[in-house]
Amino acid sequence: MRNSLKSLYELQEIDLRIDGLDSEKEQLLNEAQALEAKLADAREKIAARREEARTLEEEKGALEANLQAEGENIARSEAHLKEIKTQKEYQAVSKEISTAKKLIAELEDQILQKINAIEEVNADVTKKEADLSELEGNVAAQKGEVEAKVQSLDSGIAQDAATREQTVKGLPASVMKRYSRLRDQRRGVAVVEAREGNCMGCNMHLPPQLYNTLFRADDVITCPHCQRILIMKQEVQD
Repeated sequence: MRNSLKSLYELQEIDLRIDGLDSEKEQLLNEAQALEAKLADAREKIAARREEARTLEEEKGALEANLQAEGENIARSEAHLKEIKTQKEYQAVSKEISTAKKLIAELEDQILQKINAIEEVNADVTKKEADLSELEGNVAAQKGEVEAKVQSLDSGIAQDAATREQTVKGLPASVMKRYSRLRDQRRGVAVVEAREGNCMGCNMHLPPQLYNTLFRADDVITCPHCQRILIMKQEVQD
């Protein structure tokens, strides 16, 4: 049983190490996802600004078409003035021309506003594209570092997994079942040290008789408080 307890202790150390490596790997993968999300966000913003520029161009085009139409209307009306015989009709056409010229001035002002807005948006797109290019370079470098770290972690996990497999082979199925159940119930910690009369898992005081029994290392004993498997570290390492 001493050998089984020693193997359990070693298994716990291996599993905790694997847990730590898995956690570190998950954090790195989350960082990589965050970097990708940052790139995607930057690209979406550029696409949105390009769409805004396209809409402004369409609106400018519609205004320019209206401007051309009003200009043609004025030309026809001015030509018609030469043919008018009555003062009343002359005044009506003159009023139409005046109204059209006022509308043309408004259209020209709106077109100028659209041109300014388009230039502003295009300038912003150019800046965002430059920022994106720099960001892509930075992200590529950071992702390279992350991938290298993940590969290193995977290598460590694989080595520990191989050691774990060999360690598990030396343990009875009933002990492994209990160990696995406790791992699930106790946040990964199934085996803890008993030291100075206390359980190091829950810090509760152990009954003296139980504590003394641990020195013999001839049975799997659990803490009466947290139910974790107890070991005397010095006993199982000797």
